[in-house]
Amino acid sequence: MADKYTVRVTGKNVDIAVGEDQSVLDGALRANQWLPHSCTQGTCGTCKLKVLCGQVDHRDSPEYTLTSEERDSGLVLACRVTPRSDLVVEPLGAVDDRVPHHPLRDHEGTVVVLDDIAAATRRLVVALDEEMHFNAGQYAELLIPGTALARQYSMANPPSEARLLEFHIKLTEGGAATEGWIFRSLAVGDRISLRGPLGQFHLVDKVEGPVILIGGGTGLAPLKSIVQHALAEDLAPELYVYHGGRREVDLYDVEFFRELDARHEHVHYRPVLSEQDWGGATGMVTDAVVADFASCKGMSAYLCGPPAMVTAAVKALKRRRMSPRLIFKEEFTVAPPLPDADAAAS
Repeated sequence: MADKYTVRVTGKNVDIAVGEDQSVLDGALRANQWLPHSCTQGTCGTCKLKVLCGQVDHRDSPEYTLTSEERDSGLVLACRVTPRSDLVVEPLGAVDDRVPHHPLRDHEGTVVVLDDIAAATRRLVVALDEEMHFNAGQYAELLIPGTALARQYSMANPPSEARLLEFHIKLTEGGAATEGWIFRSLAVGDRISLRGPLGQFHLVDKVEGPVILIGGGTGLAPLKSIVQHALAEDLAPELYVYHGGRREVDLYDVEFFRELDARHEHVHYRPVLSEQDWGGATGMVTDAVVADFASCKGMSAYLCGPPAMVTAAVKALKRRRMSPRLIFKEEFTVAPPLPDADAAAS
């Protein structure tokens, strides 16, 4: 049995047991002790901690996320680092975001839906053996069979559907998870392993002002979860949903959102295409938002998609006077290259 060490996080009054082959973040989340994190694959740096006491193994922490100077100063990536002794660590961000969280757990399930829904995009629905409780907007890690790899995909279903998880998955050329598995051999009826929930992108509490949700490609997935949850719990007075794609074949769930738009006076759906003239909005999705609102003061926003789109959306919303503290974002980053030079997953 692997050794376990005690990790004390400053700001928390508990000791967390973490195995020698387990990341500090994994140990904390399984103990339902929340720590700031986002990508869980070492690419974003959100989970950085400072080691105040003890020895660690940085494992495969990327140099571009955690420089040698940062390592020398005691900084680590909680999602990568494993303990080599008892530790005392200090998060760089707050350890209590005043949001109810759910412990990280391992799950098994059966594939019940695997459909092509847009260009090189599939809807995967997994019926879990046991419920996974999560906050609207969070994600899970799917474990790639026959490997030690896991890849992250946001839940598109609302938290009320805790046994039936929906994922939207875009094909990545050479991707270990997509080209190598989900688009190659995965089939309805297959068993699948995953773990979750993860991430700090979510809508939990009631908000006073209108909410703008901007998704690029499969960045629509967590927004779909958030919209359904917000409607069920009456969390927002207005919901403006923007979905950006290059061409019409890139859009999906159009009828689903149009039906919500027609049924709910406070839901407004607008798909936007950047490379095709059609009957709807054209140009960059962020340009459509700027054109629709003279001011976004008092509003909040949820942004999800490629980093370039998220960055452009943040700038556009700030120009329209939205408070930066009310802009929440989830960037879809590419997984780090594999040691054997196989391509990264989605």
